[in-house]
Parts: sequence; C-alpha cells; structure tokens
Amino acid sequence: MKKIVTVATIFIAILGLAACSSGKADPDVVVESKAGDITKDEFYDQMKERVGESVLQEMVTLQVLEDNYEVDEKMVDKEIDSMKDEYGDQFELVLQQQGVEDEDALRDVIRFSLLWEAAVSEDIEITEEELKEKYNRMKTEIEAQHILVEDEKAAKKVKKKLDKGEDFGKLAKKYSTDEGTKDNNGELGYFSTGDMVKEFEDAAYEMEVGKISDPVVSEHGVHIIKVTDKRETEEDIGSFEDNKEDIHREIVNQKVDFTEAQNKIDSLMEDAKIEVKIDEYKDLFKTGPSDKEEKDDKKDDKKDE
Repeated sequence: MKKIVTVATIFIAILGLAACSSGKADPDVVVESKAGDITKDEFYDQMKERVGESVLQEMVTLQVLEDNYEVDEKMVDKEIDSMKDEYGDQFELVLQQQGVEDEDALRDVIRFSLLWEAAVSEDIEITEEELKEKYNRMKTEIEAQHILVEDEKAAKKVKKKLDKGEDFGKLAKKYSTDEGTKDNNGELGYFSTGDMVKEFEDAAYEMEVGKISDPVVSEHGVHIIKVTDKRETEEDIGSFEDNKEDIHREIVNQKVDFTEAQNKIDSLMEDAKIEVKIDEYKDLFKTGPSDKEEKDDKKDDKKDE
C-alpha cells in the first residue's frame, strides 16, 4: 500500500575518446586488436543508432531547464548528504542497484531532478496551512484495518454488512483482494503520513478511533477502513522549520499532474527554438507533424482524390 516516489536515472554519453598508446597511433582509432580497429566515427554511429535519440533528448532538455531555472551545487550537496545519512554504509550499493556509476553520475541525476521539480512545481500553490497539517500528521501514527475490493458496488455491499454489525476481520478474509492483509483480519499495523496513498491517508487521519469509513477510492481499488488506534510518533521528527522543505516537496509530488508537467516541459522546449543538425533527429523536438508524416498525408490525400 505504500506509495513510493522514484527518480529515473539519466545516462548521458560523452564521446571524446582519443588513442593514447603512442604518438604514432591513428587519433581516430579508439580500439585496436588483431581482429581489426574501431574508429571514433564507427563507434559514434553505433551509439547514435542505439541510444542516440534518448541521450540527445536528455542532454537538450537539461540545457533548456538550466537556462530557465537555477540549481546550485549546495542544493545538490544537500541531497547527496541526505542520501548518505539515510543509507549509510549501503550508499555505494544503492547506487549500483540503481545503475548509477558513481557519485558524480548521481550528481547529474539529482541536478536534473531538481531542475525538473523547479519547472513543474512553480505553478503549484501550497499554503502554510497545508504544510502545518502535514507536519502534524508526522507526529501521529495510526493503526488500522482495511478491506480492499475492486469497485464501489462491492464496497457498498461490504459496508452494509459492517453496518449490521458483522465482524470486520471475517469480512476482510472473505472479500478483501489485498493478499498481504486479508488473512490477518485486514490489519495494516501502524503507519504514518507518506506511508499510504493520499486518499487512504486523508481518510484515516480524519477518522476517530473505532470508526469505519465509507468507501474510499484509490489507485489500488476501493477501501473500507477501520481505525483501531492513534498514538504519538516515538521518533523525534524535529521542528516544523526543520521539516518544511521536505514536506513541501512531498506535497508537490502528490499534487503534480504529469500530463500538465509534460506540457510545461514541451512549452519550454518549444520556446528554446531547438534546431537539430543531425538529419536522423531533425524532427525530434518538433511539436507538429514531421516532414515524413506530412508527405505521407499528402500521398493519402492524392489517393482520395
């Protein structure tokens, strides 16, 4: 049930290879063997064919974002330090598991991520009240049970049985589609803010202990929730000011509309007046139909005539 936000790893290939075995070596040869040589041009052509489009798009997008928003090294350092604090001795292992070569490559990923965040969040309004409400939730843990079903019709059927006094745990075993909790009376244990999807969290934090919710729709299906306990968080979470930045980011992630976000990035790219000099990719950043598509359309029109 936990909603995890991940950051996509961005790979940027830099082709600047030169032979260094001797002054007599061909500077255009990047690999020598008894089987033959590989030149820069051959290597470049293969790279361009296999990953060229995605790499070029990432590089240009990064430039456009850097031209419109500012991310300084202190911001990147802060993210790196936060990750090191979180993962400790496992930090290097986590990088390997995510396919990130080293800390320098991670810095590129984080810089891109912060630039993207700056672009998509500038039109999202978050009030001081929202920030404080989230902080207050951080100080409270909730224990709950739930019954997850596929649609509202099934949820209403279960809710009617609960309203008549039937046992929550027995109904969870019979009707819940959550394989992880159904055989344990639908018990979720204790959770805090950020552990559950937004719709579930909002409903649970608004409920009194012992109460059963109306059907709650989320990306997983439809929930019936029963709050069984609320307690103060044992961990010292720090002050509101200490958490304010992280809270703001989490709310942005909840509010961002990815269609609108992509439209925003597309608009920035269009404003940048990008002109690609490589024939294969000349239409990569065009928002309208490509030359090929226009030609195909004209052929279709002639056939119709």
